[in-house]
Amino acid sequence: MYRRLAKKVIVVTGAAGGIGALLAQTLAHQGAYVIAADLTKIPYNSAGISQHKLDVTSEADWIQLREWIKNRYGKLDGLVNNAGISNRDRLGTVCLGEWNQAFSVNCTGALLAIQTLSPLMSAGSSIVNIASIAAITGHYAVAYSSSKWALRGLSRAASLELGPKGIRVNTVMPGAIETPMTSNVPASVTDKLVGETPLGRLGQPEDITGLIVYLLSDESTFISGAEIPVDGGHTGHCGMKSVSDAMRVIGIE
Repeated sequence: MYRRLAKKVIVVTGAAGGIGALLAQTLAHQGAYVIAADLTKIPYNSAGISQHKLDVTSEADWIQLREWIKNRYGKLDGLVNNAGISNRDRLGTVCLGEWNQAFSVNCTGALLAIQTLSPLMSAGSSIVNIASIAAITGHYAVAYSSSKWALRGLSRAASLELGPKGIRVNTVMPGAIETPMTSNVPASVTDKLVGETPLGRLGQPEDITGLIVYLLSDESTFISGAEIPVDGGHTGHCGMKSVSDAMRVIGIE
């Protein structure tokens, strides 16, 4: 059977659940040696996947992981910065600690990953950063949105800096995807999101993983610096105002 990622060594952060869990298993099925990293114990076993406890905000953890990869494989072919946290506080209510935590996990973690692991990568390697459609809209969740906008900037800068080495950096921006992170979104808001999505449904994790496999594979060797929404057409008409209004109706200020 042809495997698109045969013998590639790939790190996936936030691999314990949601998109990250499905992605790690999908990459392994495509022949990759997957290093599944998360603070939480990974609740699945699959050939080709090794589990590593990792705090993405810890430089020491990243250095330890780099040394393990160097000793085990001597190289790294792919990195998916998928770990992230949500924060739905508005501009007037977000506290500094929550603001800093959002940036620390959603952006600084990716910076540390790229700084620490890119020396193990050679020409043809690929980095994929998972942002959000909140990074291309005026989303009301100010800390989350701002940290994802920052991740876009990091991705652009990294694609410029690492391009001469033949390392590609791209950004994937999911829309409303059914994952544990979005499971507590009120039904009225979910209905608004679906109503503003031309394809008329929520996304599924597999809607994201297929694109990431492509970006990590040798099929995308001339794609770098790209920002790709996967949102059923939601951002094609910029409909975030009604989502913000719906949150106010149910009393989330």
